Amino acid sequence: MLNILKYCFLLVIAVCLLLPLSLMAQEGMNGNLVTVSWLEKNLKKSEIVLMDASPAQIYMTKHIPGAINYDIFTYGVQELPISEIEKRYQSWGISTGKKIVMYDQGGTYMATRLLFSLEYYGFPVKELFILDGGLAKWEEAGLPVTKDATPPPAKGMFTINKLNDNVKANLTEFLNASGDTRNNALVDALDAGWHFGGQQFFDRPGHVPNAILMPSADFFNADKTFKSSEELKKMVDYFGLTPEQHVYSYCGGGIAASGPYFALKFILGYPNVKLYSGSQLEWVSDQRELPLWTYDASYLMRKINWLKSWGGKMFRMYGVSNISMVDVRSAQDFYQGHLPFSLNIPVDEFKNNINNPEKLSTILGPAGVDASHEAVIISGAGLTKESALAFVLLEKLGQKKVSIFIDPLDKVKESGYSLTKDTTAVGPKTGANFLSIPPTTYPMNFRKDVIIRDPKSTEGQYPKLFLASGKNISAKVQDGKVLHVPYIELVKADGSPKDANEIWDILTKAGVSRYAEIVCFSDDPGEAAVNYFILKLMGFPDIKVLVM
Repeated sequence: MLNILKYCFLLVIAVCLLLPLSLMAQEGMNGNLVTVSWLEKNLKKSEIVLMDASPAQIYMTKHIPGAINYDIFTYGVQELPISEIEKRYQSWGISTGKKIVMYDQGGTYMATRLLFSLEYYGFPVKELFILDGGLAKWEEAGLPVTKDATPPPAKGMFTINKLNDNVKANLTEFLNASGDTRNNALVDALDAGWHFGGQQFFDRPGHVPNAILMPSADFFNADKTFKSSEELKKMVDYFGLTPEQHVYSYCGGGIAASGPYFALKFILGYPNVKLYSGSQLEWVSDQRELPLWTYDASYLMRKINWLKSWGGKMFRMYGVSNISMVDVRSAQDFYQGHLPFSLNIPVDEFKNNINNPEKLSTILGPAGVDASHEAVIISGAGLTKESALAFVLLEKLGQKKVSIFIDPLDKVKESGYSLTKDTTAVGPKTGANFLSIPPTTYPMNFRKDVIIRDPKSTEGQYPKLFLASGKNISAKVQDGKVLHVPYIELVKADGSPKDANEIWDILTKAGVSRYAEIVCFSDDPGEAAVNYFILKLMGFPDIKVLVM
């Protein structure tokens, strides 16, 4: 009995001695990230395989001693035969049971792309690590670098038995996801210049429809380490991503997309994240000529081609056109010629009830505006102060969907589309061939995040920024950061918004950040409403109009 007690006592002591060692081994490890101090302590251990994912010319200039170079631009991202991939991994000394630590220059996506490849080919993800901050953080700590190439390691024993197909999306899945934004989110990891069409890789500029601009660089701190899980969660919440969604990260060719992929999956722990490795290259190569957008919300603008189908008589006859066309011109201008089936609600009704949405609701419903339909606002001259103000107020009232008819009516007539002077019939249907618009009861589902009267009444996830939208800054100066972007600088002479890349350049030059609660204001609320509309068009998540 004494021997048993003695053995148990010694076992307890041994466990107590080993526990600090175990904890020490974990110090500097945070999920699949390791710090430079951890790597320094563990670099020479036999179970560590250190991979430098930088381009070869950078590796030859300097690298961490003992690192083996993997240059994605040399090896490519094409899917080689499994036997070739396996042979390559083994030549780097990769074996199951090893810890694979990958790095690049820091703040970029070469290392994360290598991690994705290893994950896809079945290497256990619990043994895959990114050096947080990369070579930049290593040098910042005063740790050594070398130009000497690392001697070839002993051949590894890793074999590829099964591909992890659940981490990679194909074109069909990605295409279907792009049309279902409720259950899916598409993350564009490219920079804004590519996203908004200022630069282009391919035969046409822009991004995949409904993609959210989240450049790979936005996931890093200034010191090139990844942002904390708290900051990343704040960022993805801001853009509307949820753990319940299927998230697809893409870029131009499937490399930069690995940055957001790693952050969302391995730092935030989102369960349904995939990398679309074909990315935009495969998208534009498809023989169906799949579309690209330059604006983030192109559907907020309607044009003549749209009008000829959805706004026409045939679609209404068959009951598939759930559209309320709201013409905000004066009654006099309206009856000089208007689009068939449009409803005349002069902008004065909106202006006079900007502080009285209940009254506006009682006007819209009997006039035939259905809150469950898309309301298309017509000014006769595209995006104007009048159409923008109606847009904002309908959003305030909770209209299901609101858009603006961008083409001027003169252009509509030139296209051969006939205007009418007849009054649009609003009332019950009186015959089989009689098309009328039924009056409705407009619900009062008012939104609180569109129009505000007190700047202190709201607090966004990011700091408040006031955007002066008139020709001159309002005399009612706001208490906070104020930037001046006159709405006329963002609109073309024909009443259409300027090109997306041009708008982005203007906003960037003015200092407007996407990471802000943006409050548009002016002495004329219509001017603020134009900037509100354009920021919505550009995909800014948190915008409001201040009514003073």
